[in-house]
Amino acid sequence: MSKETLRIAAITGAAGALGSALARTLVDRGYKVALFDTEHAKERLAALASSLGADKAFAFASDFASDVAWSTALDATKAALGGSPTHAALVAGGWAGGPAVHDTKDEASYQRMITMNVDSAYRALRALLPAMVAAQDGSIVVIGSRAVERPWTATGSAAYAASKAAVVTIAQTIAQEVLERGVRINAILPSTMDTPANRADMPDADHSKWVSLSSAAGVIAFLLSDEARDVSGAAIPVYGRA
Repeated sequence: MSKETLRIAAITGAAGALGSALARTLVDRGYKVALFDTEHAKERLAALASSLGADKAFAFASDFASDVAWSTALDATKAALGGSPTHAALVAGGWAGGPAVHDTKDEASYQRMITMNVDSAYRALRALLPAMVAAQDGSIVVIGSRAVERPWTATGSAAYAASKAAVVTIAQTIAQEVLERGVRINAILPSTMDTPANRADMPDADHSKWVSLSSAAGVIAFLLSDEARDVSGAAIPVYGRA
């Protein structure tokens, strides 16, 4: 088998629309996948792993809120799939809209965005990178947002826009730190994704302009692959026609 077919990709937020689409894309391209998500998504995560095949996918549900949780997940992945992840896509995160900052005193939504987006990505990078650095080989993609480059498109979602900008900045900073260690880190900046949840929330929008799950998964798969070996620290717009 080729080097590519032997690689293991960890996907956080794997039970979600983009995470599950990416898992299928990567398995189709010869990867084994470690599917990570919260306890709340445990049943969907198990169903996804079953549909991909026990020899190709391993599911692990946890809050991933500590180094211990990550260590347990990675040890279980190594036992199940025969190695540590050399690729990863950090899809886990969240979105919350609401009134303009001057119209609210809601601190909770701000803290929720920081926890769901910034803290989760930082903790995942800290857990995944040591094995990649030791192997002198690895590739990670984080999920930002169009709001990073065009914050005016996120009116009413300042906390979300700020949290995604922080995720991309962390990724680009660490990308430079590990560049000479054989590890690449990139980000994608999608606009509205064409998911069932978004269609339900915005039934009157022009869905044809949104980013398809297969398109976003394809961009991530490219950035993870050896074809993108000269790309690191990039933030790639994936705007569709929105």
